Amino acid sequence: MKVLVLILGLAAMATARDFDDTMLLNMDVKMKQTFILKLLNHVTEPVMYKEISDIGRTFDIESNMHFYTKVDVVKDFLKCLRVGMLPRGEIFTLHIDRQLKEVVSMFHLLYYAKDFTTFIKTACWMRCYLNEGMFVYALTVAVRHREDCKGIILPPPYEIYPFYFVRADVIQKAYMLKMKRGLLDHKLCDFYGIKKTDKDVFIIDENIYDCRTCLSHEDRLRYFTDDIDLNTYYYYFHVDYPFWMRDECFDKLKMRRFELTLYMYQQILARYYLERLSLGFGGIKTLSFYKTIKEGYWPWLKLHNGVDFAKRTNNYVVLRDDNVDLLRLVEDYEMIIKDAIIKGFVEINGRRFELTKTDDIETLGRLIYGKVDRIDMDRTHIDAYRYLMIIMKSCLGLNTFKTDKYFVAPTVLDQYQTALRDPVFYKLQKRLVDLVFLFKKRLPSYTKEDLYFPGVKIDNVVVDKLVTYFDDYLMDMTNAVVLTDEEFKKTTSDMKFLVRKRRLNHQPFKITVDVMSDKAVDCVVRFFLGPKKDDMGRLIDINRNRVNFVEIDSFLYKMVTGKNTIVRDSVDMHNLVRDRMFTRDLWKKIDTVTDVRDLFVKDLRNYHTGFPTRLLLPRGRVGGMQFMLYVIVTPLRLVDNVDINILDVKRKDFMVDFRSTVLLDKMPLGFPFDRHIDVDVFFTPNMKFVDVMIFHKKQVCDMKTRWNRWVLKNYDFVDFNRIDSDTYFTDVDIHDKMDVNHSFHDF
Repeated sequence: MKVLVLILGLAAMATARDFDDTMLLNMDVKMKQTFILKLLNHVTEPVMYKEISDIGRTFDIESNMHFYTKVDVVKDFLKCLRVGMLPRGEIFTLHIDRQLKEVVSMFHLLYYAKDFTTFIKTACWMRCYLNEGMFVYALTVAVRHREDCKGIILPPPYEIYPFYFVRADVIQKAYMLKMKRGLLDHKLCDFYGIKKTDKDVFIIDENIYDCRTCLSHEDRLRYFTDDIDLNTYYYYFHVDYPFWMRDECFDKLKMRRFELTLYMYQQILARYYLERLSLGFGGIKTLSFYKTIKEGYWPWLKLHNGVDFAKRTNNYVVLRDDNVDLLRLVEDYEMIIKDAIIKGFVEINGRRFELTKTDDIETLGRLIYGKVDRIDMDRTHIDAYRYLMIIMKSCLGLNTFKTDKYFVAPTVLDQYQTALRDPVFYKLQKRLVDLVFLFKKRLPSYTKEDLYFPGVKIDNVVVDKLVTYFDDYLMDMTNAVVLTDEEFKKTTSDMKFLVRKRRLNHQPFKITVDVMSDKAVDCVVRFFLGPKKDDMGRLIDINRNRVNFVEIDSFLYKMVTGKNTIVRDSVDMHNLVRDRMFTRDLWKKIDTVTDVRDLFVKDLRNYHTGFPTRLLLPRGRVGGMQFMLYVIVTPLRLVDNVDINILDVKRKDFMVDFRSTVLLDKMPLGFPFDRHIDVDVFFTPNMKFVDVMIFHKKQVCDMKTRWNRWVLKNYDFVDFNRIDSDTYFTDVDIHDKMDVNHSFHDF
């Protein structure tokens, strides 16, 4: 018997060694993909995959230091580890200095691994021992930036950690169903919208018509700000362009990094403004720290450790005794950047950085995000740019600068997966975008030579009828519910939980542009969608309105001599992503395909970088709402040393998500709306404004009808008397019973 046990033990050790040494060395894209999916499955629980556990518990980072291209990053990580890192189960946020330092050291360890084998071993070790939030973030950023991870698809962040995307009451219902082993109360199922399919899949409604979540009229925009794909887009943008990352970690394709970051924020603000107009709201006001914030926000989100995201009440007071010093810092830091823009230069460490030319937008971005080398500057200047936005958020949150550096309760503003939910986010970002506008005001307006395309004229622009509507979407939130011992051993959950969400969508449409050209030439075509009237129904001046235009499509086009008919389908517009498939379906699909690159090219285009195609159009109104479509065709001014074939989406040997095709053009992002418009020379034959109407199709939702059916109709009883019988009243005056010989003192 002992011999048998010994043989089995040796066989198990040999199996683990074979997997560790042989399989890791010979991993193809398919095996890499499967391993990454396992690492990110049920991250809030202990490791349930034996191969990950075996590799992680046997790997020693310190003794394998020579397997990393930079030994210094290993030493820095080990220093953090010896001091103590954020424990498992606690909430991670980048806005705590110590946690930022720890997670960056984790990323460097993963990024500077010499080969994929060392990378996977390091990731397995981190999965076993380090904080799950830090691990997911470091691994996600590393996968997006390592060359040997190209083509690997990450699970959507809302499936990895659903707590950032699903309301707490919905997750609580899933827990109750798990505790009762799927036993259903049919009355509660009708009220909460719980359904069970034949395959033990439970679908729970997240009823947006539940008025308890509303604190102000701003909450009417929750269908947009809470959209899981919009928040995923923002999170993945940060992953691709982290403010803390060194330039050496970016490949040559991630060019104009800070210009793209600043432009992304401006475009989100413009898109948000279009949605506000659809509901009759006014413009986005810049946040003032010396006035109360009228609109409160209640996220209704709960973290996996049981802590709720903080609620901000209506009429929130920002200026308080405990954050006066932080507000002073914000003012000082903003003034430093404004002074640099107004002077046209800034001096750092004896080096002079100009802020007067078009290309200097990169320098401005580096100043705002603190990526200019600073060593010998005074303390105020060192901290200024790096922490501007973080301190702004700290003033509105729980003052994380002075709380415990480990155990914090972050606000939704402190997480990139949830920041867009809070209406204050847009007011804060407007302060930063205003710095960009101030810089652009120093630049001269575009001349006719900048705008004119000789020999090219837009004859006609035809747009299909634009119709938006609301539909339902099922999101997998199974990872929010813990596994039983039996499920843990099987590495799968017997009960699957989906949440049904209400979301904005639009019918497919096409834009047809007829262009006449007297020559064959490469050009850039840009489509912008913007408002025509403000919330009061007044026409908006072009120079006030230019910042409200959203770039819905931009692409390179080969013009031929004569008439060119350009047809763009809404689903094929640049860098849009359709509905992401369930990770479990992706897992099955990977097992069936022979070449994962085929799957990447056909079904997974723009999976990480894409803006949701559903949100291409604002909501509009039932009777129609007037917008303007702007089309401009300009010559391609190709940037130096770039192969234009990188835009070929069918190339399987070179997989890349390109966020903006106009990055290949030397013109600034947002051209021609990024500068003050000289109306005398602006309008040229190669551009055209077209009025379009966006109609909203109203549909009856069973969530709303069910909510209205259960809510009391006559909850206000002021004018309602339920006593309809005279027997409840007496017609005898109580004074008739009083003995006149007694005084009130006797009583």
